[in-house]
Amino acid sequence: QVQLVESGGGLVQAGGSLRLSCAASGSIFRVNVMGWYRQAPGKQRELVATVTSVGSTNYADSVKGRFTISRDNSKNTVYLQMNSLKPEDTAVYYCNARRTSPGRIVLDDYWGQGTQVTVSS
Repeated sequence: QVQLVESGGGLVQAGGSLRLSCAASGSIFRVNVMGWYRQAPGKQRELVATVTSVGSTNYADSVKGRFTISRDNSKNTVYLQMNSLKPEDTAVYYCNARRTSPGRIVLDDYWGQGTQVTVSS
């Protein structure tokens, strides 16, 4: 099992910045991809950004150039630096840890409890 604890959410004005953190514990050796997803009211959960164990990153088009994902393997922590925030970024942000096969089949999937990010206009 892998446990994920998020922190760093809050209320910010449009154009502001926030940094989310996600600390992982437990069977970390099983994880090769970590990422952030978000879910706004009435919408489906969507990918924000992911980072692999070797540092490869992937971003949703809506956040490219504004958000940066990073991970500190020594601390088992993944970060999401969010700049130039917009009201449409308002959502609950969830940390995800995943073990995948070489063919990218999801073998294990873990989620944090979520942290609210609210961007006021």
